[in-house]
Amino acid sequence: MSNLDRQATPSVCGGRGFVVAEPVRELLTPRRVPLGESTEVRRLLPNLGRRMVGAWAFVDHYGPDDIADEPGMQVPPHPHMGLQTVSWLHDGEVLHRDSLGSLQAVRPRELGLMTSGRAISHSEESPKPHARFLHGAQLWVALPDEHRHVEPHFQHHTDLPAVTAPGLTATVILGELDGAASPGTAYTPIVGADLALTEGAEARLPLNPDFEYAVLSMSGEAEVDGVPVLPGSMLYLGCGRRELPLRALSDAGLMLLGGEPFEEEIVMFWNFIGRSHEEIARAREEWMAGERFGEVKGYDGDRLAAPELPPVALKPRGRVR
Repeated sequence: MSNLDRQATPSVCGGRGFVVAEPVRELLTPRRVPLGESTEVRRLLPNLGRRMVGAWAFVDHYGPDDIADEPGMQVPPHPHMGLQTVSWLHDGEVLHRDSLGSLQAVRPRELGLMTSGRAISHSEESPKPHARFLHGAQLWVALPDEHRHVEPHFQHHTDLPAVTAPGLTATVILGELDGAASPGTAYTPIVGADLALTEGAEARLPLNPDFEYAVLSMSGEAEVDGVPVLPGSMLYLGCGRRELPLRALSDAGLMLLGGEPFEEEIVMFWNFIGRSHEEIARAREEWMAGERFGEVKGYDGDRLAAPELPPVALKPRGRVR
């Protein structure tokens, strides 16, 4: 999925100096961003108060939207570099096309994982005809310097491992949780898991104290470490936890995101992750010139133009805590 913000500005993210080394409870408020004609997303990362969680650098939550009489998701061809996109649905279907020739429908509880590496372009759209409801999350994972120029590739996994407890099913989307490992390729120590809880369930999810974590609420009413988390919001949890108490006040869906704190400082702009303003500027110019990122064939429409890049180079941020 693309960042369609026409007022996009570069931001510096990452670095261990910005990680909270102890357990905390920071409730993050989303920013509402239009995505195409009929879809609005709630953007949780990057956030004014929190830029990354481990290698997770971008989190959008959308729906559930009634798109029976709407076009649904329509994201024209656009570029990516230096990151992985993770597509995760609770309702609906999204058709993925990319410049490698991939054409894949991604359905609920299936992993669509695109590694951009040095350069790729793709589009995402609701098929015709499509299901009435669309509900899901789109996430990006920053690639570390040693892997950010890998050859681009796309993976689709329908059979994902799960960790279970009374009233809880935790499907491992990426990385590892309690000994269960996703088949998706990960380039840093990381975890992404879909948590389905039944009403009245109480559970304690095992965590890695070296990871930092956050929980995104997808649906229902639940408490995370005693904090009510409503759909479309995210609770940042910091590091140093060995377990996470969960309590479902209704049937609820959550996403656990975590990973080893990302040591490198990165520059994010639009749909690019790089290491300098100059690198981002070069990527933007190459996309606008039709170079490097390839062509998405089969999409009915024009590709996205990149927003203007502010001319001032960014400076590393100071320590927050």
